[in-house]
Amino acid sequence: MIKTRLTELVGLKYPIIQAGMGPYPVTSLCIAAANAGCLGLCSTFATTSRETNPIVFEDFCKQAHAETTDDDVTIFKKMFTRVFEETKESDGIFGANVMVSAEVKANAMKVMQAIKELRESDPEMKRRFRVLVTTAGDPMPWANFVKEQGMIWMHVFPGVRTAARCKKAGVQVLIASGHEGGMHTAWQPVHSMTLLPDIIEKFSDENTLVCGTGGFCDGKSIAAAFAMGADGVQMGTRFVATTECQVHPNYKEKVLKARDIDTRVTGRTTGHPVRALRNEMTKKYLEMEAAGATAEELEYLTLGGLRKAVVEGDVKNGSVMSGQIAGLVKDELPCKEVVE
Repeated sequence: MIKTRLTELVGLKYPIIQAGMGPYPVTSLCIAAANAGCLGLCSTFATTSRETNPIVFEDFCKQAHAETTDDDVTIFKKMFTRVFEETKESDGIFGANVMVSAEVKANAMKVMQAIKELRESDPEMKRRFRVLVTTAGDPMPWANFVKEQGMIWMHVFPGVRTAARCKKAGVQVLIASGHEGGMHTAWQPVHSMTLLPDIIEKFSDENTLVCGTGGFCDGKSIAAAFAMGADGVQMGTRFVATTECQVHPNYKEKVLKARDIDTRVTGRTTGHPVRALRNEMTKKYLEMEAAGATAEELEYLTLGGLRKAVVEGDVKNGSVMSGQIAGLVKDELPCKEVVE
């Protein structure tokens, strides 16, 4: 057990947050993380792929113990209920990771409805389902909901400007996302060693905690975050390489074999930069970007890319999203061993 302001605020054994990593179906991983004593987060983004990526959607429903014919709110409620039931013995704490950008606002509203209905129906659910992590958007419009629900509010962001917005909105835990992190990343390449101490210096106080994400995977890197004054860390790529993370074995193997130089950032020209392990898809994408391809042409290239990698195990043509710390991850372990 390690005590920090984060563990005391949330009620954790360890100051570690398991990243929500949508649209991965990470319900089983969330359960394992919460049972291990850190904060487990459910991903809530895959419902937006009901029509566009049915295989990913079906896998998401399977992990949620829901039917594909269920409406979105019901799927979320079944997912949260599964996590609640399977973390009772450990008294695990969990939350939801919700993208709140304008493009997916309708989905976010459905998640909030499910959260509200579940928490209001069961005091024990309300006690342990206590964290809302918003990301990829403006936190301000969600302030009233969080206040009404009495949840612990965290927001993931890439720079000082959004941190100031979080502070104004009343976010309790700022999660500063360094550019070396995997999946969706920031336009500006500001990495954790620069971003995290800057955010801590400017915004950390008795009412506002700061955690880092991007580049954290083991005791040494977490100790570095503490040395900079952080209250905890969020980890994604390290948790991908756990036995409970239900991605294709080929995906995990590619992470485990990665070197420090093996990630690429695509999508800078479209406004949606993504960090993934290099393969034939990223090579073609970067060539097309350099040649001035349209956003539509680039989107067509990556259509179904996550499904190919996560579900089908096609790590040559699929999107193998990962942070730069993949080069430091060399073994697949149970979640509990990673945390301890």
